[in-house]
Amino acid sequence: MKVIVLGAGIIGTATAWFLNQQGHEVTVIERQPGAAQETSFANGCQISVSHAEPWANPSAPLKVLKWLGQADAPLLFRPRAEYLQWAWGIRFLRECTQTRTDHNIRQIVAISEYSRQTLQEVVAETGIEYDRQQQGILHFYTDQKEFDSSLPAAQLMRDLGCPRISIAADEVVRREPALAGIRAQIVGGDYTENDESGDIYKFTTRLAELARQAGVTFQYNTSVTRLLTEGSAAAAKITGVEVIDGAGRHQVLHADSFVVAMGSFSQALLKPLGINLMIYPGKGYSATYAIRDAAAAPTVSLTDDGYKLVVSRLGDRLRVAGTCEINGYSRELNSARCAAITRRTRELFPHACDYDNPTYWTGLRPLTPSNIPYIGKTRYTNLFLNTGHGTLGWTMGVGSGRAIAEIMSGHRPEVDFAFTGSI
Repeated sequence: MKVIVLGAGIIGTATAWFLNQQGHEVTVIERQPGAAQETSFANGCQISVSHAEPWANPSAPLKVLKWLGQADAPLLFRPRAEYLQWAWGIRFLRECTQTRTDHNIRQIVAISEYSRQTLQEVVAETGIEYDRQQQGILHFYTDQKEFDSSLPAAQLMRDLGCPRISIAADEVVRREPALAGIRAQIVGGDYTENDESGDIYKFTTRLAELARQAGVTFQYNTSVTRLLTEGSAAAAKITGVEVIDGAGRHQVLHADSFVVAMGSFSQALLKPLGINLMIYPGKGYSATYAIRDAAAAPTVSLTDDGYKLVVSRLGDRLRVAGTCEINGYSRELNSARCAAITRRTRELFPHACDYDNPTYWTGLRPLTPSNIPYIGKTRYTNLFLNTGHGTLGWTMGVGSGRAIAEIMSGHRPEVDFAFTGSI
């Protein structure tokens, strides 16, 4: 079967890799000059299965209200005169009940655990190097109420088979001595030894190169303008994809099947087809610092609950990422949010890094209200989805690629996840 995959981030690249492994002829279309140039470029780099609680949970509405108007708030909703934003927001609130939160966690953990296992298999097979750290993820709390409220979530994770253990403040510092300077602020934490971290950009670009060597065609600098269709009702199908290549030429590319893996931009592409995905961009920030004193920098990947930041050691660099801004598709850097990341990182590890020369970045996370991605079939017989992974694209990405390749090859994926079927 000839397949066209739209998008070359971690999701699209993994999809292409596994489709090729299944024996299909694969072409990947990407508007950027290479793989992993957008949301997969400089995120927090955590494979965080056991910290997969959705943004939508019972405590979220009050927090969002409290943070309104704060330029450096962890989650910032900037109201716009835009139907999709408000529709998404209403759906988000509906997902904030405890029943919906528990259901969503189970779905997220299922695909995330499957993905972590798949990533480990791919790494063992290919030997890809990507500054991998297998020292777990340590989540620390500086607010007693937040720590207390985390205990049921940690227990739920353990019930689902994830070894997320709650630990006292002294144990937090024992596991990561670089936090000793703020010991007085820490009230507790939790630790998951199976979680890990690594440079998503390095992994994705290397996987794309290996896929190319295996026969996958990557057509970069090519923008998708629309999908062409024929038929109606149950017989509707995609006949081709209209693109503009790097030379400005319009083309129509044909295939037997198509996969949309365009992150936040999937919604606009599919809406004319009557497929109304509830995906809205959540602008996330990261800062990357050169490490000056290796002994003063953390080695365990961290999550700072109070500031909603994640910290990952990438060789001689420290990546700090987080915050979420619900404010359209702009990737403009907000200086207040950038400064807040550096200010907090300097407080945590004052002597570890060169804080005068950070590299700031933003990416548009494709958020669904539930944090559950769209993976699977659509009402069009040859159109498939692999999009909407939100803040967990790296955590879910490799397994999502494997799962959609299995579905398209007529197999049932080995994961208990609610795949889409008739959108």
